Amino acid sequence: MRKRSSYYFRLLRDDINTANTPVKTTKEGAEVDLGQQGGGRVRTCGTACSMDPEASVLLDCSPWKGLRETQVGVDLSARYNRKKVTEVERHIEEVWTERVTQEPWLFNGAKFRLFSARLTPHRSCSDIHRAGDAHHEGFSVTQENRTGVGDSDSVMLCPTVNGRELERRRGGMTEQSEATKPTDEGQNNTEIASENGRMLKEERDVCKPQEIKCTQTDTGSQIKTEKHTLQTHPQNKGMSHANCQKDDSVACPQAQRGMERAEQTCLILQLGLTCYKDFLGTNWSRGVGALMRRGVAEFGDPHALLAQPLGVGGVLRTADGLVVLLRRSQRVAEASGLLDIPGGHPEPKAVCQGVSEDSIQVEQLGQSSVIRELFSSVCVEIRDEVNIPLSSLSQPVLLGIALNHTSAGRPSAEFYISCSLSSEEVKEFYWKGGPEAHESTDIVFLSQEEFMQLDECAPLWKELCPSAKGAVMLYRLVLPDKD
Repeated sequence: MRKRSSYYFRLLRDDINTANTPVKTTKEGAEVDLGQQGGGRVRTCGTACSMDPEASVLLDCSPWKGLRETQVGVDLSARYNRKKVTEVERHIEEVWTERVTQEPWLFNGAKFRLFSARLTPHRSCSDIHRAGDAHHEGFSVTQENRTGVGDSDSVMLCPTVNGRELERRRGGMTEQSEATKPTDEGQNNTEIASENGRMLKEERDVCKPQEIKCTQTDTGSQIKTEKHTLQTHPQNKGMSHANCQKDDSVACPQAQRGMERAEQTCLILQLGLTCYKDFLGTNWSRGVGALMRRGVAEFGDPHALLAQPLGVGGVLRTADGLVVLLRRSQRVAEASGLLDIPGGHPEPKAVCQGVSEDSIQVEQLGQSSVIRELFSSVCVEIRDEVNIPLSSLSQPVLLGIALNHTSAGRPSAEFYISCSLSSEEVKEFYWKGGPEAHESTDIVFLSQEEFMQLDECAPLWKELCPSAKGAVMLYRLVLPDKD
């Protein structure tokens, strides 16, 4: 369930606008030139008529017509958490105390924090299966030749200020270095991030849980694994992996699958942890503009002090080709009465069961489990909000990441999901009422043509909430020819 609030809404837009810097765009809106801010390029949606101040596209997965779960990786680290400053923490506590007094039913749930997202196309991505070609019996495969995503092999992006894309350049890194590339066929794909000139390595997990310790040389070009302990995967009970080492001579099914995933990975999400309380006190605070300016001044990052919780949303299409929208209730705090897509947040609690929300640490999270939660959470939200069975839903396809500028560029991963039910069947399930039926008052269906024609010039556009606008932008970019 998306946590939404009307708190400080009017003041928020003014504060965000003070942090804006003009960017150079092509007349057709095809690309954004990052200029002095970085060497990468990201695509924006449609024509100039589609430039909405409430939403923008951070990155899209159009080269692959969307990405499947096996094509997405995560880099988990406490380095990607929000930066903490004493007076900011005091402000967050004050805001939270005030909100809980007014709304005592609120609880402070843990969320994933998006630090940055990196497209990492390599040899296996050039002819990858097109994730957009999905059906309910599994993904159908097409073998069309595909073009690359840009001039560089790796573009590292961070959340933006009202459409302004910034590339992280810590340590002067603007594209994939030789040190990030696997040196032999059996080596796991790795991501090396440079922070304050120090090279750090995050190994991708191949079965959960795992313990990895690494040392590195002074140059950072050679990395030696000291310990790699793998425990039994729940799907392979009785098979021990405790002695599975990073050695080609050792046969480990989980390790093999992990290496296969690494070879397919086209997108890396760098994630830390945050919480709903921090979101209310930063992204949704009346002082968010000042926080962003301070983030730039002290950390070189406008979002360094912000929660930036990663949300999810689903463009749901029925068997008869209609896209599902929900009319939000007037009783919800944010975007009341507007049209939205089903959505919410992936929950760290679902990955780290048995640990209290406020005690979850990044080190307790398994990377494969986090990816599964990211993709499965959008289906759970659809089930709870639309009240249709999970068995009727296809595997989610990641369209990209959109930003909600009414909450300081809050990121959301938007997915495409097809449904085996007709629109009439979906409507029948919806009106029976589900676990989150109170969040919406009506269900609306749009044809493919109507959905593709949505932009800022369309009369219906003003009825869409920011999260839905971002999803529309991504759908039009990634699956423009979806029949």
